[in-house]
Amino acid sequence: MNPIITKIEQEQMKKDLPDFRPGDTVKVHTRVIEGDKERIQIFSGIVIDRAGRGLGQAFTVRRISYGEGVERVFMLHSPRVAKIEVEKYGLVRRARLNYLRKRVGKEAVTVKERIISKVKARASKA
Repeated sequence: MNPIITKIEQEQMKKDLPDFRPGDTVKVHTRVIEGDKERIQIFSGIVIDRAGRGLGQAFTVRRISYGEGVERVFMLHSPRVAKIEVEKYGLVRRARLNYLRKRVGKEAVTVKERIISKVKARASKA
């Protein structure tokens, strides 16, 4: 890619993002603008997908709301995403968790928990 475009993209990328991947339960703090007021709305759920790279990177979060599955796709480096908090690290064997869409009830949001020491070990290697 053109070095000028790469430099502009690097300036717009967020630096303070947590290390998360599919299977993790996250809280996404989103800026919502209503009229002339701005507020933060939290969307909490399981990350079922991460796609793209660079400035166009996106991730999909799924939760169950009143018995109905709700999914939202967030752009990782968007100014609308104020903050991402990782609540729980999940242990999964796939990069795309589309099979959760077929599940019902508690089964749809249950993923094995990953031991945090493995996460820290992975971060120290990188």
